[in-house]
Amino acid sequence: MIPIQTERHLSWTEHLKQAISSLPELVDHLGLSQELIPQGIEAHNSFRLLAPRPYVARMEYGNPNDPLLQQILPSAREMQKVAGYSTDPLAEAEHTPQKALVHKYKRRLLVITTGVCAVNCRYCFRRHFPYGDNQLAQAEWQSVFAYLQDHPEINEVILSGGDPLMMKDSLLADKVRQLENLQQIKRLRIHTRLPVVIPERINEELLTWIKSSRLDIVMVWHINHANEVDQAITQASNKLKQAGVTLLNQGVLLKGINDQVEDQVNLSEALFAAGILPYYLFTLDAVEGAAHFDISIEEAQVLMGKVAAELPGYLVPKLAKEIPGQQAKTLYAPRIESNA
Repeated sequence: MIPIQTERHLSWTEHLKQAISSLPELVDHLGLSQELIPQGIEAHNSFRLLAPRPYVARMEYGNPNDPLLQQILPSAREMQKVAGYSTDPLAEAEHTPQKALVHKYKRRLLVITTGVCAVNCRYCFRRHFPYGDNQLAQAEWQSVFAYLQDHPEINEVILSGGDPLMMKDSLLADKVRQLENLQQIKRLRIHTRLPVVIPERINEELLTWIKSSRLDIVMVWHINHANEVDQAITQASNKLKQAGVTLLNQGVLLKGINDQVEDQVNLSEALFAAGILPYYLFTLDAVEGAAHFDISIEEAQVLMGKVAAELPGYLVPKLAKEIPGQQAKTLYAPRIESNA
C-alpha cells in the first residue's frame, strides 16, 4: 500500500479549503480505476463529493471497497428510485415550528445552525434538506432565544446542521453565552462529524469557550468504522474530555461498510480506547439515494446479538431507529439466536 500524505500542521479552515471536491481528483489521488468517474458523475452532480484530505489519508490506496471511501464515493446506485425512500425520511418539515428549528421532543430543541458540512456522506438523511429556507442570519438568532423563552419546558439545546462546528468559534461562543442567560437551559449538545474528518477542529479557541461555559456540554461524534479512529482523533478526544465535555458516538449501520460482527466489535473497542463512549447505532433513515446501504431491522438485531456476546454492555451501542410521529427514538433489543 502506498501511503497517502496529508499536512497535519494546517488549521482546520485550511484543510477545508483543500478538501477534495472533484471525482477525478479523488480517483487519481487514491489510485483507483478511471471507470469510477463515469459511474459516479451523475450522483456527484446531484449531491457533490466533498472529502477533507486528513480523512482521505485514512483510506487504503488502490482499494475501491475501502469502508471510508464507500461512505463518500458517488455511485450510480444513488440515482435508482426505490419505493419507500423519500427526500424527508424523518418528516422534519412537520416539526419545524419556525425557521431552522426542529421541535420533535418535549424537552429538547434542535437548531439547524448551518447548511454546510466538512464532508458529504452519501447516506446522509438530510442530503435533500431545504437548507436554503432554513439559514439563520445573525439577526434571526434572536427568534431562537425567543422561542426558548416561550417554551420553558425545554432544558436542552441541540446544535445540528449541516455541521455546527463549521461556524467560527467567535460566533459559537456568542450564541452559547446567550443560551447561558436562559436559566432553563441545562445542557448543550453538539452533533458533529467535523472533528472526525479534520481533528484540527478541536483547537484552543473552541476549548476556551467550552471551558468557560456553565452548561453541561455533550458532543456527539459520528464515526462508523474503526479505521476512522487514529492518533489524531484520540488526541482531539482527550482535549475535549480535559475540558469537561461528555463525548459520545452515534453511528449508522451501513451495508457493506460496518454490517459484520467484527466491524462493530472493532469500532466499539477503538472508540473506547480513544475516550469516546458508544451511544447509538442507527439503522439507515430511508432517504432517497441511499437504499443500497440499508439492511433490515431483523438483520440488525441478529447482528447486535452477536456483538453483545463479544463485548461488555457499556461498549454495545443502543440499536435505534427514528420513526416519524414517535415521541422518542425506537429502540430494538439485540436478538440472540439459538444454537439448537
